[in-house]
Amino acid sequence: MIFVEPLKHYADFQGRSSRAEYWSFGLAQIVLIAALLIIDGSGILFTLAFLALMIPNLAVSVRRLHDTNKTGWMVLLGLIPFVGSIVLLVLYLLPGNIGDNDYGAQPSK
Repeated sequence: MIFVEPLKHYADFQGRSSRAEYWSFGLAQIVLIAALLIIDGSGILFTLAFLALMIPNLAVSVRRLHDTNKTGWMVLLGLIPFVGSIVLLVLYLLPGNIGDNDYGAQPSK
């Protein structure tokens, strides 16, 4: 299952992640967090899940940028209000480099 792959590489900021891996992990996070908000109205489970998934989310984001041959430090563009998020969204949507690049071999999926 492709959602499990980023969790196996919990804090691995090396290598590359495919678009499918990145977006399926994001979708699974949204579904999980929405379910936790519905189940637990106080938000405690939501907060715990958010904190537990923060590092894997950052790691898969950095690896996704690596797949487009961009440095992982570009994730800091998200700190720029509005414009930074749009730039990152475009970078996450771009196809990865075919073959090896500066950050490793092409992801299999």
